[in-house]
Amino acid sequence: VLRTANLVVVLGQESLTAYRAFAPASTVTAIPNAITPAPDPVWKKTLKRHDKPLALVYVGRLAESKGVFEIIDALAILHAGGTPMKLTFAGTGPAEEGMRAKIIQHSLQEYVRFVGVVHGSEKERLWNESDLFVFPTYHEGLPYALLESMAARTPALISPVGEIPDVVEDGVHGVFVPNRDPQALADAICRLDVDRELIQSMGELGRQRVTEYYTNDRLARDFRRAYKNALGGDSKLRPVHV
Repeated sequence: VLRTANLVVVLGQESLTAYRAFAPASTVTAIPNAITPAPDPVWKKTLKRHDKPLALVYVGRLAESKGVFEIIDALAILHAGGTPMKLTFAGTGPAEEGMRAKIIQHSLQEYVRFVGVVHGSEKERLWNESDLFVFPTYHEGLPYALLESMAARTPALISPVGEIPDVVEDGVHGVFVPNRDPQALADAICRLDVDRELIQSMGELGRQRVTEYYTNDRLARDFRRAYKNALGGDSKLRPVHV
């Protein structure tokens, strides 16, 4: 399939390296995902919330491979250590029943809520109300939720898998955490809990990064350029998107 295409489009550097090694005769280019950023919540630049617990959010499919059980375990560690926080899960998926059971097991019902799938202004409000996006996923491409969270000045605690390191510089736009390690996730949250200025700084730089490099206008330009180059004199372009 790859050899029949004039152009193979992947999401980032990890995939680019892998596909070029797998199919060296193919023309492969990286065009990352993009979004239309929501209006800038500029009030996050100056808002001081030292007197309030951090608000954590997860947006995505509720699946074990996304690290959702580790998020709950990390919350339990935080509460056991005297650092209570609220957590919102947005999405649905096969792990939800098990997640609810684990929340009961840890007596966290008061601190965790499930809001289902959110869209539009409801999702925008959720990002704006949250301080940190927790996403210790096992494997990933380039999640739209990461770009949305950065655009909303909500830094991510995220695993450096897939194309995520193309977007996030550790400690600058967000914080890398190992997957399958709730203690490491809890420790990272604790560090940021006492360094709210870093949260604000990462929020500012994350917003800048998305608006400069990950908008749909850039995506359109990239595809226009890629199609033009691939066509050459051949109008029968056969792209493959991976």
